[in-house]
Amino acid sequence: MRRRKLRKYVLPSLLVMAIVSVVSITGIINNLKGNDLSENITYVSKTILGNDIAVINTTSKIINPYTDQSVKIGKNYYDYQAEAKDQENSIIYHDDTYMQNSGIDYVSENTFEVVSVLNGTVTDIKEDELLGKIIEIKHDNDYISIYQSLSEVLVKKGDTVNQGQVIGKSGTNELDKEVGNHLHFEFYTNGQVVNPNLYLNKELKKQETKE
Repeated sequence: MRRRKLRKYVLPSLLVMAIVSVVSITGIINNLKGNDLSENITYVSKTILGNDIAVINTTSKIINPYTDQSVKIGKNYYDYQAEAKDQENSIIYHDDTYMQNSGIDYVSENTFEVVSVLNGTVTDIKEDELLGKIIEIKHDNDYISIYQSLSEVLVKKGDTVNQGQVIGKSGTNELDKEVGNHLHFEFYTNGQVVNPNLYLNKELKKQETKE
């Protein structure tokens, strides 16, 4: 079998092409090294959410208006749907008149500290001949708590109070004289008095916006 031979002028041509290829590749590599690739990268400087406001779900629990474990319920809120016996125990009798109890009477043999059930602002303090010393506190979400039959008031109108802060002490009044030492507690939502038992020690979820 005869061996194929390349013509003489073919060899120089191949050599030139090889040199050109090497030079071209080297130039490309050097060009890449000379350029800062990071300059060609576009960075994201804005958030995807744009001007959206983040929403945080928080949970609050309305606590009892006292901390003394000896405190008991002496007279409950008058519930129209309750059994007749429970309704009878929620009636106030004064000056030959029967009245439905609009709150809860917490009783104890000894004077006990009264605390705010939520964070809020003291909107009113007064003393009534029948109801005794009274504190009214306004809270978020249109909640209002009222504390009656106090012997001492430890806050003043306009004060900002924290949940659990002592605001006064239990006492007596003329309307519920037979109950003895107690706190009469009322709770309002959207301007309407409600059964405190439906709210006390219950989780209340609300939404707060984060600026």
